[in-house]
Amino acid sequence: MDRRIAKRTAILLLLDIGATYLAYWLASLLTDVVEEVFINNEIYFVLGILAFINVVGLALMRMYTNLWEYAGVDEAIQICLSVILSTLAGAVFLWIIEVRLPIRVYFVATFLLIFLVGGTRLVFRLVRQKGYAFRRDDATLVRPRTLVVGAGETGSLAIARMASRDPLMPGLPVVATDDNPSKRGSRIHGVKVAGTTEDIVDLVDRYDVEQIVVAIPSSTPDERKRIYAECTKTECKLRTLPNVRELSLDEIGDVSLRDVDVADLLGREEILLNTRAVSGYIAGETILVTGGGGSIGSELCRQLCCVAPTRIVIFDIYENDAYMLRNELLSRYDDIDVVIEIGSICDEDRIQEVFEKYRPSAVFHAAAHKHVPLMEACPREALRNNVFGTLNTVRAANAFGVDRFIFISTDKAVNPTSVMGATKRMGEMIVQFYARTSKTIFTAVRFGNVLGSNGSVIPLFQRQIAAGGPVTVTHPDIERFFMTIPEASRLVIQAGGMAKGGEIFILDMGEPVKIVDLARGLIHLQGLTPDVDVAITFTGLREGEKMYEELLMDEEATLPTNNSSIMISTGQEISYEVVAAKIEDLHQALDATDEEAIAILEQAVPTYRHTPNK
Repeated sequence: MDRRIAKRTAILLLLDIGATYLAYWLASLLTDVVEEVFINNEIYFVLGILAFINVVGLALMRMYTNLWEYAGVDEAIQICLSVILSTLAGAVFLWIIEVRLPIRVYFVATFLLIFLVGGTRLVFRLVRQKGYAFRRDDATLVRPRTLVVGAGETGSLAIARMASRDPLMPGLPVVATDDNPSKRGSRIHGVKVAGTTEDIVDLVDRYDVEQIVVAIPSSTPDERKRIYAECTKTECKLRTLPNVRELSLDEIGDVSLRDVDVADLLGREEILLNTRAVSGYIAGETILVTGGGGSIGSELCRQLCCVAPTRIVIFDIYENDAYMLRNELLSRYDDIDVVIEIGSICDEDRIQEVFEKYRPSAVFHAAAHKHVPLMEACPREALRNNVFGTLNTVRAANAFGVDRFIFISTDKAVNPTSVMGATKRMGEMIVQFYARTSKTIFTAVRFGNVLGSNGSVIPLFQRQIAAGGPVTVTHPDIERFFMTIPEASRLVIQAGGMAKGGEIFILDMGEPVKIVDLARGLIHLQGLTPDVDVAITFTGLREGEKMYEELLMDEEATLPTNNSSIMISTGQEISYEVVAAKIEDLHQALDATDEEAIAILEQAVPTYRHTPNK
């Protein structure tokens, strides 16, 4: 337990014990039986019993784990119930041991205890809230006029903290909204609930609002998406905070506002990792993640640590990211051996060396060249890394008896129009071929774009907005599927646990999003107006770029799994002779010209059609 929390709990315990003695003494005094009750020193032992029962009752009602600086009606009711039940239990216990106190003493003491126990907690609340004001100079505290969306517990916390000048929640709360009609016209810490979420735009104008804080963590993704859409119609800074019910005691005191990000705007339901379903192939095992320092690879490592492997081997060619990730993981999981091996998957000897040294039971193959325009300019490097680097890793997994091999693929492998997509499709073929003959369970997982990954469009847009624009979009109608990095990583791990060998798992990416809408949303999040404060320009499709992404090829269908977010593709099987011939042809392409390499890749991947888009 945090020392600060332990100290506060100890103080409350002592105060509650003292309150019990004081309440019964005052009750005896007020009912004119003080001389009868306090006739000898034995009464202090009896009151000690009552005090013990009282604090046990309060503890059972979690009166020592609540944060009283944010207490409300629910906590007041809990105090009343706890004191009443404890008093009844104490009276019954004393009656059993044949100690008699006048009933009117119990009755009056109950009310006094409620007042005293509640009063001490009220003092905690006042001291904490006023402490913020004394510790912070108003001249240095920026307090934008704020509309709080949500009049529940989280909204109440936000309003109270802002009103008390908490530097972690800067703002001056002037109005609130809530879709519960019974709250309309009520006040929370003096702030009026003046409408519903449909009134946000009107209330922003009426109250001269500069900042909107969305405090409705219990709402559904669709509801949040609708509310954020209303908020982005204004020019206000948009912020939010987590659900206070999901935070521990040592976290809630330090919770702060955060900017709403693009993942919030998409309104996707967060997917949690089913650790029980995947513990069988991860817990207590050595796991190798190629490309472990990258966006997907690093998040895979973080999520894998939640399932308690014995060792995670981070294999990456770039040492800085791998080093930072190792430090992060070791600071959080001191019982997991996290090691770094620097090298390239294109180096067959190095791959063999790592597999021989660690003998991993599961491999997540995330290492790849993924930047579409760059791979159009360097097709042979895409072949070398995405095809033959994958082949090196697959062969090592087969040779050293790895139990499971999970290949990270992409929706760009479906009917590819880019070198990157075609090479990833070839990687899928290699994995499916080895799955037919190897004892290792080989499988692939295919999904679309992940928000905020290295080289993705979101960081580019954010840099362009910070520079004042313009934000560049290739085409007004271009669409993409999006998923958060943690969400994709969790589903990859769960799909790995379902694998029997040879499957291509497809993650449910939800509805496609227009890139121009994404750009507008990011501009709105900064309190700016698209095409007024920040221009949006269209540059034309880049070489190898699709207008719309797909998750299935024409000849593919899907089968459901026991996870509604994961499907299995039912594509055509690839024979040994076909795959071997393709690999041989592609190997020759490494020594050819770029144009010849692309032509050979088109022959190897029948669904690939090179589209220069010039």
